[in-house]
Amino acid sequence: MSWGYAADNGPEKWCKNFPIADGPRQSPIDIVPGAAAYDSGLKPLNIKYDPSTCMDILNNGHSFQVTFADDKDSSTLRDGPISGVYRLKQFHFHWGASDDKGSEHTVAGTKFPAELHLVHWNTKYPSFGDAASKPDGLAVVGVFLKVGNANPDLQKVLDCFNSIKAKGKQTSFTDFDPATLLPKSLDFWTYDGSLTTPPLLESVTWIVCKEPISVSSEQMARFRSLLFTAEGETECCMVDNYRPPQPLKGRAVRASFK
Repeated sequence: MSWGYAADNGPEKWCKNFPIADGPRQSPIDIVPGAAAYDSGLKPLNIKYDPSTCMDILNNGHSFQVTFADDKDSSTLRDGPISGVYRLKQFHFHWGASDDKGSEHTVAGTKFPAELHLVHWNTKYPSFGDAASKPDGLAVVGVFLKVGNANPDLQKVLDCFNSIKAKGKQTSFTDFDPATLLPKSLDFWTYDGSLTTPPLLESVTWIVCKEPISVSSEQMARFRSLLFTAEGETECCMVDNYRPPQPLKGRAVRASFK
């Protein structure tokens, strides 16, 4: 059986096929602001995205993802806790069945309705696939969504959902600037972690933004209109596609702000 988020194949069962699930640097975590040390050596994030690298949007049966051409350095992440140049590969979201849960990371135990992950890979390796297994191979920027005003930039993504309702559906999605989904302040927490979905590789430098972006309850309802299932299968709404926080196991969490 393939992994998923149901009782029989969800996060608590992943360690059966992916023993690294119990490893030393698993993600997500609960971020405790009072326990995060301010690090004056952390540079501000240097993010430069080129809307022309945006290619398509896909329902992969676990989330939906927007994919970018990553064959040149036009959509990149630099500085912050990383060294070198990391290219944007894709972004995706995790969300809950209701507005009071859905994020993967929590802050002092508090969940947000959803969390955006912008996934980048270290260009010192030849490809995303090579980088994904290296300790410094990936850098993921996490952004919390908080219910408030409707988000017009996010709406451009949601407007594609009719075309990708079922698992396996894909449609072109071009000329979108993911920088419009970033909060105004790029203050962040950072720690060494992993992918939050199988194969759970411990290769991610996590950069979790302190400031959330806005989403309306109506927009959150659109997320839940997607399906885990393919056309012709019994419909199962895509909700609660998040992994709960994992043990910190002695890792340091650093903050870019006081």
